[in-house]
Amino acid sequence: MNIINRGLILFLTIILASACSTKQELIVDFSNSQIEYSGRIDSSQVKGVELYWSGTSIKINFEGESISALMEDERGDNYYNVIIDNDSLSIFRPDTTKRFYQLASGLSKGKHTIEIFKRTEWNRGQTSFYGFQIKGDPKLLSKPPSRKRKLEFYGNSITAGYAVEDTSGRDSPDSTYTNIYVSYAAITARHFNANSHYTCKSGIGITVSWFPQIMPEIYNRLDPRDPNSKWNFSLYSPDIVVINLLQNDSWLVNMPDSEEFKLRFGTKTPDDEYIINAYQQFVTNIRNHYPKANIICSLGSMDAAKEGSIWIDYIKMAVANLNDKTIYTHIMPYIEATAHPSIKDQEEMANSLIGFIEENIDW
Repeated sequence: MNIINRGLILFLTIILASACSTKQELIVDFSNSQIEYSGRIDSSQVKGVELYWSGTSIKINFEGESISALMEDERGDNYYNVIIDNDSLSIFRPDTTKRFYQLASGLSKGKHTIEIFKRTEWNRGQTSFYGFQIKGDPKLLSKPPSRKRKLEFYGNSITAGYAVEDTSGRDSPDSTYTNIYVSYAAITARHFNANSHYTCKSGIGITVSWFPQIMPEIYNRLDPRDPNSKWNFSLYSPDIVVINLLQNDSWLVNMPDSEEFKLRFGTKTPDDEYIINAYQQFVTNIRNHYPKANIICSLGSMDAAKEGSIWIDYIKMAVANLNDKTIYTHIMPYIEATAHPSIKDQEEMANSLIGFIEENIDW
């Protein structure tokens, strides 16, 4: 065999090897337009996207035998649901090393859908996502048409699904047990096949929280930890906004010795007018951002929602003062318990909210 023939064979071998390699592996960069992002996600970065809030998700349609995600977590304390073809769910936790994490393998031929859904809250740190790796006859498919309905939730630990999977009833702070995917909010969103944003944090209130920030100070942030990071409200216009707050206020306004009470109120307990005005102003802020949205001012399912609770009256008075026909009051059922709502409790709340929406709002 002469030198020319040997060179030709070598060249063809390289071309075939390259083609086989390309066929066996496909890298989908985070910036690819066929990736569906949901939630307040920072896409301004050059090399990846940043995930902060509970319930943010990343979804892709593809063909292939396996799929991995290139990710890196700030602290290694965030958990994600991996939902395959809308019927199989597993959990994974990215660590502080930037690497590919296998999400699924041994997949059958044909179309598949995978969603990475953030279970945990923003105090667990942020996660960076850089893209997908698909192997085994890989093919990137078009993302589905945008869902017609849009929801947004502003809430506390009840909305965030805090300790919802802690069946011991001890309200463990371990992030393993927090899962917004089974909260009343996410259940309601899935029922209506609606896109959804979740602006929530355990322990937060409107007038006072169990930590320095209150909801009126962080509701408009992209990165909830950064006062200078502002969310662009024009990027998402919900049809319905659900506000489920004041549970934490109901405790803390009666704790004058706490540091958070002193920070917000000094030595004087806030009166009825102060609380009503604060709630009313927050709802007004939401209305200013979403002039066409239906707003549901809710409460439940913990003790602030008990029959006869003054906190129910505060909400009703604030809504009456606003005199807006598309601002509603809906108090979800009080569920007596010694811990945060269980999965069953969350389902009961979801049924209550779904029923209210179906009966009162045409969307």
